[in-house]
Amino acid sequence: MYTFESRVRYSETDASGKLSLGGIIDYFQDCTTFHSEDVGKGIVCLREQHKVWMLTSWQIIIDRYPAFGERITIGTQPYDFKGMMGFRNFIIRNPQGAGMVKANSVWCLLDTVTGKPLRVTADDVACYGTGQRLEMDYANRKIAIPEAGKLEAPFTVRPHQIDTNHHVNNGQYVRMAEEYLPAGFRVGQMRAEYKKQAMLGDAVQPWVAEDAGRYVVVLYNEEKQPYAVVEFIQSRNGEGNQ
Repeated sequence: MYTFESRVRYSETDASGKLSLGGIIDYFQDCTTFHSEDVGKGIVCLREQHKVWMLTSWQIIIDRYPAFGERITIGTQPYDFKGMMGFRNFIIRNPQGAGMVKANSVWCLLDTVTGKPLRVTADDVACYGTGQRLEMDYANRKIAIPEAGKLEAPFTVRPHQIDTNHHVNNGQYVRMAEEYLPAGFRVGQMRAEYKKQAMLGDAVQPWVAEDAGRYVVVLYNEEKQPYAVVEFIQSRNGEGNQ
């Protein structure tokens, strides 16, 4: 497993002094990009090959939120590649090696010229290797959308939400969706399903539903096509499952 070490910064915490959900996603994203850079398949290499790995879904389970100043180890490892898809786990551990946050993610290899999926070749993935799949409660990649919900006021994609692929970064969709959670709602599990890329200046129409303790936020475009579907399940005790 590829790892790097860090210490939770104040700028990464929320009002409780714990690492925010957005901060967790940023750490996981940094870990996978560091991994790619270190094995020679980083941003510049893929750009020259007109390829990009696009995230299609997240599942993040939070057993405990790391606190400000806490030293953590972030790890990632692909565990399978099939056709056009790659499957990758993530974990955050404390200095004693105990896992605090685990995640599963599914990626699709795309041709940046045609926008179409590419079949994964041995050259694309040999440098990564594969590891054993983490033990966690794997959920379906498809998120069930409740029948009843509420439309919220639309907003426009801002420059700070755009990444080097020139569309909204995957973590930004989760941050958008988090805005519609009620006060005091502490996320124990988050799932995100990515459908369509939002660009700078695009309008986003949020639709929010509550269903038996879970919140589902669908971020639509102006044609009512979803950019992303995000599900939040509340922690059993409000502070991660600790």
